[in-house]
Amino acid sequence: MTRSIFRIAVITAAFLMVPAVAMLFTNEVNWGPGDFLTMGALLFGSGLAYVLITRNIVGRAARIAVGAGLAIVVLTVWAELAVGIF
Repeated sequence: MTRSIFRIAVITAAFLMVPAVAMLFTNEVNWGPGDFLTMGALLFGSGLAYVLITRNIVGRAARIAVGAGLAIVVLTVWAELAVGIF
């Protein structure tokens, strides 16, 4: 379990490096500390939820369905936070 948590943390940090590096090269990306914390919590939380939900699921199709469902939720929350769709 701790190996999974470490992997989730590393992947979350890798995703957060994209806007951090983009901020060095352009003024189009303007994230503050709160933005990084919010997105980090969203990514880490969804990764942890996936691991916890699928740890007892054997079938590959069910794992893919859980992953797709979580991805839809993450993208919806991200879009809402970014531009306020709803």
